[in-house]
Amino acid sequence: MHVLVPTDGSEPARAALEHAITTFPDANVTLLHVIDPALTMYRGEMSYDYQRLIKLETERAETFLDAAREFADERDASVTTEILLGTPVRSIVEFATENDVDQIVLGSHGRSGVSRVLLGSVAERVVRRASVPVTVVR
Repeated sequence: MHVLVPTDGSEPARAALEHAITTFPDANVTLLHVIDPALTMYRGEMSYDYQRLIKLETERAETFLDAAREFADERDASVTTEILLGTPVRSIVEFATENDVDQIVLGSHGRSGVSRVLLGSVAERVVRRASVPVTVVR
């Protein structure tokens, strides 16, 4: 079994990882972080060039993916990680389709405030578009 856990480094994403490794102890778990170029620019760091912003986001993602790997290791679970550039919903659904994912497990929310209102719920849209079962962890 292959389980995909999209992550943004938030507490709900950590809860989703814990749920995935507890519920599917023998599964191959992939942690996926999607860097959204639009959100990167929205954060207000316009003084940097685009490539620099993507590099900073990648470094930030690698930091919390390393922490997630350690979290999984402490629970005797093995995970692989992927970082993609694109829109989160589309990238998650396409990754699941292209990589024979059997189950998606994601946190109920990672964004808050204005970005949640403007961008909507990634979890809700993944549930609607995915062709595999999706578990949303609160």
